[in-house]
Order: sequence, then C-alpha cells, then structure tokens
Amino acid sequence: MTPVAIVTGASRGIGAAVARALGRAGASVAVHYGTHAEEAEAVAAEIRAGGAKAITIGADVASEAEITAMFARVDRELGPITWLVNNAGGIVAVEPIAEVRRETVERVLAVNLAGPIYCCREAVRRMSTARGGAGGAIVNISSMAAVLGGLPNEVPYAASKGGLDSLTIGLAREVATEGIRVNAIRPGVIDTPIHAMHHGERFATDFAPNLPMKRAGTSEEIAEAAAWLLSPAASYVTGSILNVSGGR
Repeated sequence: MTPVAIVTGASRGIGAAVARALGRAGASVAVHYGTHAEEAEAVAAEIRAGGAKAITIGADVASEAEITAMFARVDRELGPITWLVNNAGGIVAVEPIAEVRRETVERVLAVNLAGPIYCCREAVRRMSTARGGAGGAIVNISSMAAVLGGLPNEVPYAASKGGLDSLTIGLAREVATEGIRVNAIRPGVIDTPIHAMHHGERFATDFAPNLPMKRAGTSEEIAEAAAWLLSPAASYVTGSILNVSGGR
C-alpha cells in the first residue's frame, strides 16, 4: 500500500527536503505551503518527476478550519494519511521579552504549537486503529531552542518548541496502543531561509565556528532523520526526540 504523507511548511528548507525524501521513498505527498505557492509547486513537480504522486495545498496552519479542510482534501485526492510531518513554524519576530508584543506571542504559539496540535488531532482521527484506521507515524520538527532557550530575543519561539516536545511525548504515550508512533527531531543550526529572515543571509555560516562540528547542518540531513523515524525501520521508536544538531 502506498504511504500518504502530509508535510507542513514544505515549500522550502527542511519541509521541502522532507517532502522530496518521502517522495523518493514512494509516498504520495501533500506539499503544504503558507505563502510560497510557486516554490511548493516546484517541490511537488520534482516529486512527480521521480514517479510519486504529489499535490500542493495552501493553508494557514494557525487556522483550525484551514487545517481541517487540508486533511479533508488529502482524504479525497490521495487517500488515508499514513505519515504526518509537522514542520511549519516561524520565529515571527526578534524581540526581548520586555518589549514582546501580544501579536508576536499569539502568532508564534498559533503556528508553532496550536497548529501541530490540530494537525495531530486530524491525523490521529484517521490513523488510529481504535477508530478504524491502519496506523501511522508522526514526526514533529522541534528545535534545539527548546532546551537551549533559543537565540537572543527569541524566547517565545523557544517556548513554543518546548511545548512541541511535550506534545510529542504525551501524544506518543496516548496513542501507543493505537498503531501510531510519535517522535520529534530537534534541528540545530541548519542553513535554511528561516535565519536569513531574521539574522541575515550569512548567519548559519558565521555561527558555524561556535558549533562542535564547525559547520551548519543541511535540510537534507534533517530529512533523512525524519524519513527514518517514519519508516518501519523505526518500528519500536516512539516518544523519542532526536537531536540532529552537530553536537550542540
């Protein structure tokens, strides 16, 4: 049976690399995007060129209604979901706590934590063997910020990723007898556009000397870890959080 995967935030960076890796693994992939439709379509086209099925879906992962609609569309066009990768997220703003705005806090928590909770809800409703599903696996893309506190003036982001870690552990235990495995990955400093948006295009390169391995990681290295956690090779792994951080 062909696996069906939803990867949120898959138009670029880690999400795009994960979507491509799952396509290579033979999955039909829903490439979700928030604002970068053309880039998402390019990722989907690459997956289709490799022989797998792919569609693109635009949705605001801060919206419960749009998340529900996304899963319903995947039901119609690809079939029952097998794998979910909660990758979509954002720093939103770089602000010290003394100056943090309400809209920053609300958006960070909505995108980085509430969105994954709703996505997990929809996935569990479909995957759970207790509800007639065939089982499945979920991978949440967290961050080393969850345990290190994040970069300067990014405390709300770090706090939201800490919540994602707790979601992973708690949900894994909740659905362990329902055929669903739930794990997370904590990337370290990865060379993706998320840093360029807030710290400058050279941030990952400039920060590399501070890392044990003296280099930033790549999106593909995170994708390989995600593909393994979703695969049958990780059949006895659930409730785990894998640091992919070059030793940081």
